[in-house]
Amino acid sequence: MNSKNKNQTMAKTKFQIKNRYTGEIIVEMEAETLREVIEKNKINLREADLWGADFRGANLWGANLRGADLRGADLREADLREADLREADLWEAKIKITQKEDLIKSLGIIVENEK
Repeated sequence: MNSKNKNQTMAKTKFQIKNRYTGEIIVEMEAETLREVIEKNKINLREADLWGADFRGANLWGANLRGADLRGADLREADLREADLREADLWEAKIKITQKEDLIKSLGIIVENEK
């Protein structure tokens, strides 16, 4: 591989993330991928329209995704620790079995042992 190809970067694209209910723009920025936009703005994604997004391996630790539309999103291997997913629409979202505990906590669900 020559140095010209090694140093090339992906072209930046302008991304907009909108509120799923009002259509108001929550985040607008140029980035190489949607994942980059999400990771840089994870504190401010409440009620975001992220239907079908690919978040495989994304750092969503502590993300505010409360009420977000994540239908069909690919969350496999995403770091969901301390993310707020309460009221999020997760219909047909994909996760790995190893993520179930973090997902349950992110949804605000308390699991108790029977006694």
